[in-house]
Amino acid sequence: MAEINAKDVMSLRNKTGLAMMACKKALIEAGGDIEKAEDLLRKELKGKMETKMDRAAGEGRIEVAVSGDGSAATIVELRAETDFTAKNDKFVAATKKIAELALAIPAGSTEPSSEMQAIIDDLRISTGENISIGRIEKLESNGGKTVYGKYVHHDGKTGVLIEAEGDLGEETLRQIAMHVTAAFPRPLGLTPDDIPGDMVEKERKFRIEQAMESGKPQEIAEKMVEGGMRKFFAEVALLEQAFVMDPSKSIKDIVGSGGNLRKFRRWEVGEVAG
Repeated sequence: MAEINAKDVMSLRNKTGLAMMACKKALIEAGGDIEKAEDLLRKELKGKMETKMDRAAGEGRIEVAVSGDGSAATIVELRAETDFTAKNDKFVAATKKIAELALAIPAGSTEPSSEMQAIIDDLRISTGENISIGRIEKLESNGGKTVYGKYVHHDGKTGVLIEAEGDLGEETLRQIAMHVTAAFPRPLGLTPDDIPGDMVEKERKFRIEQAMESGKPQEIAEKMVEGGMRKFFAEVALLEQAFVMDPSKSIKDIVGSGGNLRKFRRWEVGEVAG
């Protein structure tokens, strides 16, 4: 039998997060080979943890990454069962790593790569929780002077990624991303034309019913509805919203004539993707 020393046991424990006795047992079975012992633990415990896949993973973290050359960006949601795990340094680092790995995959919403899945498996082993990737999306420049802005809230539960073009600096985009995080009502599109049609129709119908119930003549009611819809669009279209850091200006004013917002993503942990 190979001699198993405490240093190797501790090394394996630090890599896996598992109990000392479980690590020692795996090392004995692997003849002292740390890599082989890690593989044995992965095979043994991954099988056990597959039975936990039906457990709710309502906690987690959002992370955003931008490529070194600024040509692409990603936003990722990693889910866990408990807030304790979601705040763990290893979980935070794993989320960042997965966001960086996603920069190498094709643009658009996508499935995790094998390398990403290996990170998830390690977290499942070390935490004993149902860890999963909730969402991944990559945005990539299609020409022009594309720039990306990002912001992840301090608790990690909300993240924003903005794609823009023109002469918009990193700090300006970061402030707009912070606005998207904090704004209420939550922005639903860049412009009024981007607001989902069914939502616009529902809002218009509601306002028409209100106007008719008030007994106003049709001509007056229609004007009331149009005025109400302009207010609605100003509340939910990002470019029309009052900037949270300076309500005297709109986001359109902050962007200015030298730039243009193309799209944005605002993700919260646990929400159902639209």
